[in-house]
Amino acid sequence: MTKPIDGVLAALRARPNLFVSVTILVFILHIFVPPLVLSLARGPWTYFTLNPWLSKLPEYLASSEVTLTRKLEFLPNLVLFWFSSDSPYGGVEWGFAVDVTDLGRFILMSVLLGSFFALWFYRRDQLIRYGWGARAAQPAGVAGALASILGLSTGPCSVMGCGAPVIPVVGLAFVGLSSGTLKFLAELSSVVTVVVLLTMTLGVAYFGWLVSTNPRGDSSSH
Repeated sequence: MTKPIDGVLAALRARPNLFVSVTILVFILHIFVPPLVLSLARGPWTYFTLNPWLSKLPEYLASSEVTLTRKLEFLPNLVLFWFSSDSPYGGVEWGFAVDVTDLGRFILMSVLLGSFFALWFYRRDQLIRYGWGARAAQPAGVAGALASILGLSTGPCSVMGCGAPVIPVVGLAFVGLSSGTLKFLAELSSVVTVVVLLTMTLGVAYFGWLVSTNPRGDSSSH
């Protein structure tokens, strides 16, 4: 069970800058792609703010008047910050909010993809060292890139003014669709997100095991 972890740690030690760069880039994309798409589809964002209630969070957590169960139910849905666009007719044209659950998903996906690409380059270096060539690692690199795109484009996001409270990023460009279609996209988004996270986790574990037990890329294990 420790082999995958050993492989991941070895790759991160060998490629720390790559890991950090990919992780930060993916995290930034998760936050800014939805408002950018909405800005193109519905009009530019005009407002960004952190939730002013966050200053009261320590007091809320320390309160004995609120049960632990209520706190655990409340925290995952706590909105941390949001983008919005003012409507020319008054009110809000659209809004995009990030809550605690969203932030956790962004961080998890970012770390997984950062680890995956660190492992991919580390594995490529292993194969080159033992004479296999860089092309032997290309299919996994392509799979990682596709998973990145799929995860970014199908991730659910909380929105206002788009016909559904939660829709995938790719659905933001089609905000004129019927509410039934948007609901279907939202449900599909949740399923695809779980699949992508699970696939990336398994991919990182497999790559970690591979670089740790079979550095030569042959049928033998060490």
